Amino acid sequence: MTEDTQPNQPADYTPPKVWTWDKESGGRFANINRPIAGPTSEKVLPIGKHPLQLHSLATPNGLKVTIMLEELLALGHEGAEYDAYTINIGEGEQFSSGFIEINPNSKIPALMDRSTPEPTRVFESGAILLYLAEKFGALIPTDPSKRAECYSWLFWQMGSAPYLGGGFGHFYRYAPMRIEYAIDRFTMEVKRQLDVLDRHLADNEYMAKDEYSIADIAIWPWYGSLVSNGVYEAAEFIDAQSYTNVQRWTAMIGEREPVKRGSRVNKVWGPEEEQLRERHDASDLD
Repeated sequence: MTEDTQPNQPADYTPPKVWTWDKESGGRFANINRPIAGPTSEKVLPIGKHPLQLHSLATPNGLKVTIMLEELLALGHEGAEYDAYTINIGEGEQFSSGFIEINPNSKIPALMDRSTPEPTRVFESGAILLYLAEKFGALIPTDPSKRAECYSWLFWQMGSAPYLGGGFGHFYRYAPMRIEYAIDRFTMEVKRQLDVLDRHLADNEYMAKDEYSIADIAIWPWYGSLVSNGVYEAAEFIDAQSYTNVQRWTAMIGEREPVKRGSRVNKVWGPEEEQLRERHDASDLD
């Protein structure tokens, strides 16, 4: 561990018989974390002109969907035109009544497809990627072996990323105190995951062998951002440069024009030229 991650270790903690909610104990995100579901405010979400309505933010999970939609548009799927509205999760907008109608789990991204006889809601980023891939018949392999690889790596990401974000990212970057045990525990797991990726990418151009797919789109915003120091400012700490195959793949995906375009949508931080709070037409990104 580096000097800036050395904590004052907390005293041993004995859990109470029944846990109670202390709103001051959650670190940076204490103001939005809560142990109950349901809306905290009434708000009707806007409806744009396109059949696909995305309500999201440019976090790694949000980027999956905007990149997917921009990739579909680049492939010529005009039906993938979309309106994208920002949900400011720092201000709790994910707990509004309108958003919860789309995603009862109060997490971004959430999609409404109004091209169906009755509007179809889709939530969870992996589910949205699968839904769009099947709807447009794109970015998912037709070869059975490659399709199985795509599915396997897609669900690998869904199961693995919580250890990266809620585990490593939280305790290394956002927790109110640096806890050596927690940082070591999740650093070990994240480095194991990077080694899994690095070994696979040593023999494969993309996640589904030689075919770019929704598996790459799902994994890149999390693990590509990690090794390129885009999240948690932890690239040096985890020795990101040692994962040479992940670095190669990260750079290759990042050079794709739809990835560059999708990475700007619903982004409300960083250099102004990289931000785009809402997206309603392709020209918004030009």
